[in-house]
Amino acid sequence: MAKTLSFSFLLGKVFGRFLGSLKKGQDTGEIERELPFAVMLFTLMAASGVTLYDGWKKMRSINLLPTFQKEAEEVVRQVEVLGYDPLTVMYKRAENTKSRMYRDFLAGYVSSVKSGINVVSFLKSKMRSMFETQSAASNRAIEKLGTLIEAYAVMLIVTLCAYILYVVVSSSSFFELTAGGVTGTSNFLLYLFVFLAMPMLSVLFIFIAHTARKGNILSLRECYRRALFTSFIAIGVMSVFLLMPSLQSVVSPIGMTGVATICFLIISVPPWLSYRKIAKVNFTAEESMPSFLRDVSEARKIGLSPEKSIIHASKRGAYGNFSEILGLVRSQIEWGVSLKKIFENVKKKIRSWPVLVHFFILVETIEIGGGSATALEILSEYSEKAKDIESNKRATLKPYVVLAFIWSILIALTTTIVAMTIYILGTVSLPGMTGQSGLAGAQEQMIILSVGIILQCWLSGFFIGKISEGAFAAGFKYSAILAVTAYVSLLLSQSFLMGMQAIAPT
Repeated sequence: MAKTLSFSFLLGKVFGRFLGSLKKGQDTGEIERELPFAVMLFTLMAASGVTLYDGWKKMRSINLLPTFQKEAEEVVRQVEVLGYDPLTVMYKRAENTKSRMYRDFLAGYVSSVKSGINVVSFLKSKMRSMFETQSAASNRAIEKLGTLIEAYAVMLIVTLCAYILYVVVSSSSFFELTAGGVTGTSNFLLYLFVFLAMPMLSVLFIFIAHTARKGNILSLRECYRRALFTSFIAIGVMSVFLLMPSLQSVVSPIGMTGVATICFLIISVPPWLSYRKIAKVNFTAEESMPSFLRDVSEARKIGLSPEKSIIHASKRGAYGNFSEILGLVRSQIEWGVSLKKIFENVKKKIRSWPVLVHFFILVETIEIGGGSATALEILSEYSEKAKDIESNKRATLKPYVVLAFIWSILIALTTTIVAMTIYILGTVSLPGMTGQSGLAGAQEQMIILSVGIILQCWLSGFFIGKISEGAFAAGFKYSAILAVTAYVSLLLSQSFLMGMQAIAPT
């Protein structure tokens, strides 16, 4: 007993340390994700004559950068409440932060001010270095995500081997002992393995993917609310067919595996359609925003005012679905609406974090510094770099989606072929050992395995959605497609082997 308690304590301690290190890494990742945009904002304000400390004050109202919003609150508190010098506070923050990039930025700024170096030149150089570092870090992150996908594939292969091993062992015991079918205990263990152990492993991988891949769309609550509502409907449908055996004859053409697949589709399809509508607008905006900012910058260079530059750029009409939103922006400017109010209206239609950050920086550049051509050139240049980084990440991760379909088909085909081949061989070689009870036991076992395979493939969709697009809501599309893929693979393999049984010699 003491050894068990000691082992449990040690396991809890190790798991606590793991979660602690994961939390620290997540906090560092949030800082480094927001840092290039914060430095861009500091650079644009410095180019417009605003000091870095005044920039920290301004940062307190920017909820699009929540990590730096908290950081700004702390910097301003130590200066105005505790009476410290701003440079001293920034140097202390540099010593306390876990992020090397943030530490270098703060320490470098303090050093440049004390040595009399041009602050704007330092900030531009630091911003350029940060985007190059972020690009290299993005490539490393892609490699890590690829490794995570490969590890998940290995886990699924182990799952496949475990399915096959269980089928072989249970079938051997069945033919050696009696024609009475599989015992209740073995079915209970199969339920635990198929519907508890393996889904928990998938959930663990999904959690790891959540910490490793961040999405750009800020709020997808309506997708998840819709999924919650459809989940209750699916649970109700499944419960009716399980608790009322008389209805099972109604679904006999598709079987319980077909009912399970339909239930998974009921859960996934409505949120999928909702997410598709949101993602279409926001991904188009992410692709078009750098071009729009470049057009604004070029219009400003020829002498147009900032507002007229936005109007001129929005008339080009080459931004896809984003052109509709830019048309509303143009109309509001022409009606004399303030840029800050226009930005609040844009936030109601666009949820892409990079697009909102760049639009906000554009507004602040015009409001604070008059929208100088130099500041707008800096904004457009680094907006293009940020877009290239994100586009490269998505393009590199897209081929990994194919792996999901491969392992779904592989698990469904292999497990079914092994299970039914063993049963068919048993009926051919030992016809006296099988009967109606043996057939019922084999069918029950096959139904459990088939539903478990569809569940596993459905969960895999959320893992792939998070990896490829950074949002769990993207997983509804992949989960629905993978569930159907697994079901079709099961049908084809079972039909093929039942045909083989029909022509087998008796």
